[in-house]
Amino acid sequence: MASQGFSVYVGNAPYQTSEDEIGSFFSNVGHVTNVRIVCDRETGRPRGFAFVEFADEAGAQRAVNELNGADFNGRQLRVNLASR
Repeated sequence: MASQGFSVYVGNAPYQTSEDEIGSFFSNVGHVTNVRIVCDRETGRPRGFAFVEFADEAGAQRAVNELNGADFNGRQLRVNLASR
């Protein structure tokens, strides 16, 4: 079975942040391969959470260990391993 990367759930993300800003912040703990901000289907506005995908499991685990509770643009992030 081919791996598609290792994702973390990022909750309490600032509504006005971009995928590039989140990717840059998370790249401090591992190689980020993809960032997806989840938006409301009807309004198109961000819903305040995102998924960050890492090239390896170690990066994803470091993100949880080091960035859960971290301040990002004035908001305290909730970072957990994403369930598939």
